[in-house]
Amino acid sequence: MPKITFIGAGSLVFTRNLCSDILLAPALQESTITLMDIDAGRLGQARAIVQAMVDKRKLNAKVEATTDRAAAVTGADYVITTFQQGGLDAYKLDIDIPRKYGVEQCVGDTLGPGGVFRSLRTIPVLLELCDDMDAYAPEALLLNYVNPMAANCWAVADGSGRPHVGLCHSVQGTSEMLAKWIDVPYDEVNFLCAGINHQAFFLEFRRGKEDVYPLIWEAIDRPEVMAEEPVRTDLMKYFGYFVTESSGHASEYVPYFRKSAQMVEQELVPRFTDEVNHWFDYARTGGYLRHCLHRLEAFQSDYDEIVAGEFPTVRSHEYGSRIIEAMETNAPAVIAGNVPNTGLITNLPDGCCVEVPCLVNASGIQPTFIGALPPQLAALNRTNINVQSLIVEAALTGDSDAVYHAVMLDPLTAAVCTLPQIHGMVTEMLEAQAGWLPQF
Repeated sequence: MPKITFIGAGSLVFTRNLCSDILLAPALQESTITLMDIDAGRLGQARAIVQAMVDKRKLNAKVEATTDRAAAVTGADYVITTFQQGGLDAYKLDIDIPRKYGVEQCVGDTLGPGGVFRSLRTIPVLLELCDDMDAYAPEALLLNYVNPMAANCWAVADGSGRPHVGLCHSVQGTSEMLAKWIDVPYDEVNFLCAGINHQAFFLEFRRGKEDVYPLIWEAIDRPEVMAEEPVRTDLMKYFGYFVTESSGHASEYVPYFRKSAQMVEQELVPRFTDEVNHWFDYARTGGYLRHCLHRLEAFQSDYDEIVAGEFPTVRSHEYGSRIIEAMETNAPAVIAGNVPNTGLITNLPDGCCVEVPCLVNASGIQPTFIGALPPQLAALNRTNINVQSLIVEAALTGDSDAVYHAVMLDPLTAAVCTLPQIHGMVTEMLEAQAGWLPQF
């Protein structure tokens, strides 16, 4: 049975859900699950949760926990990354400092100043982990869940070359949402989706051989749909295809929706249905940071109840367990994976990180050739890829000029700030986060 290692297992909710998926797969129920985190307290909680799951399901899986990364990786077949370098303290700086300069980020973990600095903190740790894997688990596959997905995976490819795949849930979640909007059973849907992480597009959406994209066009004119996803319905109306990431996230990757605090509060936020809407507060500046703080507080207060309570009985739509199961059993699966662009999308730069359908079996991750995206979609992707390329340059070389250039080229920041303002903001962020940025 495989050894499956989690780096960042103190991400309690995510660790619980991914381990539940693994332990619901019959072929993986005798696996060794090794949990690693630098926070011994949260690591102990994670171990207790996973062990309780094993005990209640009466399984033979072995659960280990350690704060030693090399020990956790030794002998692993799969290494899953879920850590957040710098934690919520660094994340708060990612939101608060740019806000002083007028950059209104609601999530700030993928692009924008927040995404740039999150990746600069993360990449050195990922590359150290790859070194450990080279030394102690040379055949292991890296499954990365850490954002910003594209820049992080690109840096792994260029800085290490280890086999890896980046995993998200936006393709699954969005396709489920679209099927619901058009009232088609999800198990009858098939689609083609490609681009970059958090900005991939549904190029085809079918029910069997029937093209049901016309039904999506009808759906996005319904008031309740526009209120649920105001940014994504706008992007589809003007760019012609539906994008994978939610309206809050998607509003940060383009220059059209967040030009000022007034625009966010008076134009964007009121377009959501009401405060019951899941994304209502997320659309506001710092919305996801507040969510993370609340979730941490709620999880800690409910910890005993979670350990003693019921665990899921069905697998989630996360790809992690399905990849491991497919590789262990040779029963094929298809996932949306983030992989190097080796000519897969012909009008995006070679070597950048793209999100495309991938076949998975005992031979590993096998990406699908897409060809050319519609030109307007490729152009939109390239505005984000420009930033990612400079993040990777900065992280791998320690060139601080590339950090400034990355933020200068960010679509949202460029829509708000002058060049001197951007320079001042980046300088302030570099100084505030110096303890997490040893490469500079």
